[in-house]
Amino acid sequence: MRKFVTDAPVLENAPIAEGIYRMVLHAEKIAITARAGQFLMVMKPGDAAAFLRRPFGIADADAVAGTVTIIYRLVGKGTKAFARMKAGEMLSVEGPLGQGFTLREGRQLLVGGGLGIAPLIFLAKSLPEKPVFLIGGKNEREVFWKELLEPLAEKIYITTDDGSVGTKGFTTTLLPEVLQSEQLAGVVTCGPMIMMKGVAEIVKEAGLPCEVSLEKRMACGIGVCLGCTFETTSGVRKKVCADGPVFDAREVFA
Repeated sequence: MRKFVTDAPVLENAPIAEGIYRMVLHAEKIAITARAGQFLMVMKPGDAAAFLRRPFGIADADAVAGTVTIIYRLVGKGTKAFARMKAGEMLSVEGPLGQGFTLREGRQLLVGGGLGIAPLIFLAKSLPEKPVFLIGGKNEREVFWKELLEPLAEKIYITTDDGSVGTKGFTTTLLPEVLQSEQLAGVVTCGPMIMMKGVAEIVKEAGLPCEVSLEKRMACGIGVCLGCTFETTSGVRKKVCADGPVFDAREVFA
């Protein structure tokens, strides 16, 4: 897979929820080659605090417009610096990196929590058939994603920890019911590790294929530093950045 390093101008950068920002960059070569599930390594040129690039999943890529989109949460100095950026300012972007999702035929169920929902937006746009979504959050404020997903989804199921919207509980609380009521060809999940593990176990019992997208701290993004390795269920060590971040769930969870 070809990758590029480019100075990408910011086209849009605005909050879409409390502490959550959406940034659109012009990076034509990356936009043309990007696949759902891949990621970018991003750095603000001249930022003295940024010794290393930061990884961000690709939330969207428009080959015609030449744009790529990331969605990020304010968690530290780096992302706070990103949030202050205006249209026309530049970021150094490397990508697209990693292995993406399998674009299977048939209706897919996409299960997401937190910022793990972001790469599922690009996946939904890439699939041959509109998917079903199951998304979860602590409360109604955390499932603002519904508005972004509605144009892309056949149906959206929602769970919240406090029951403020949708079904009270976790995504795994509702998942067995969704699997029974929907005719599905496969499941993809992205979000907190404990959520993905629970989803993978339930889907395995249902006999459906399942892919998971892992998140690890990365220094290089290309498999050189070995900082994101993990041991698969077969005992083989793999790199999240180069071999993933998307894996068959059976490789990750026994």
